[in-house]
Amino acid sequence: MTEVIDSMLDLMRRLPPTRTEENVQALVNICPDEADELLQSVDQPLQVLVDRTTGREYLACDYNRDGESYRSPWSNEYDPPLDDGAVPSSKMRKLEIQANEAFDTYREMYYEGGQSSVYLWDPEDGTGGGNFAGVVVLKKTMTPSTPNEPSGSWDSIHVFETAERGRQAHYKLTSTVMLHLITRRGSEGESKTPADKNGPENLKRDGEVSLSGSMTRQSEQDCPLNESASHISNIGKMIEEMEIKMRNLLQEVYFGKTRDIVYDLRSVDDLEKARRQRDLQKELVGFIKR
Repeated sequence: MTEVIDSMLDLMRRLPPTRTEENVQALVNICPDEADELLQSVDQPLQVLVDRTTGREYLACDYNRDGESYRSPWSNEYDPPLDDGAVPSSKMRKLEIQANEAFDTYREMYYEGGQSSVYLWDPEDGTGGGNFAGVVVLKKTMTPSTPNEPSGSWDSIHVFETAERGRQAHYKLTSTVMLHLITRRGSEGESKTPADKNGPENLKRDGEVSLSGSMTRQSEQDCPLNESASHISNIGKMIEEMEIKMRNLLQEVYFGKTRDIVYDLRSVDDLEKARRQRDLQKELVGFIKR
């Protein structure tokens, strides 16, 4: 069965990242026995759900999923209801509540909107103590108010493992960012042009540029530990630094490289104007030589 999973993952790497959810669902329908392992291996855009008890929004991902149900970090309940769903211990739940409040403030300061959720779980080997793991997920969607405005979404998933070592704690962080951005340059007559009924519904329009993809980075760090609540500030600093690095990398490397390639392939300036300038230069050089 490992070969089947490897083949599906290899296929996912070659398919368009903008249709990850559709492609994953198609593979799950083809190989339902491999659904759990596939869902654990492929990062998908985060889903926004509403807690029926508190009315607050939370993010659904593979880390708060149990079967077809998702656990809310606000009420600690599953939706749809699940009697035997996995929940953190009382000690871990208390830390989870504090972490959600802290990262809700972080989200508002850095993203000025969007959604955030934190999920913690006890170690599977039952060692207990100060060892635990968790995930911090953040999502921001940009919805255009007019057809020609840009749109997109930012999904970040930060999975961390914690191991206490006396007065210090060792943290291992794996961060994944999924970015989807669409820019449009429309015209007055564009909205009047009938759509191609035979083509796909999401067919690109003229003047539309779509950039999408994902990036994963890892880091490890030892931090001082004064109390259990220190885990939140230590993890928060690591995630803050990691997101800044990844944002700068996306802006300087990926966007910059895309811009350079586009400018090399297509001239931004008027070609007729450039030709006249070359002719003028040749004429001036001719006068100088005389």
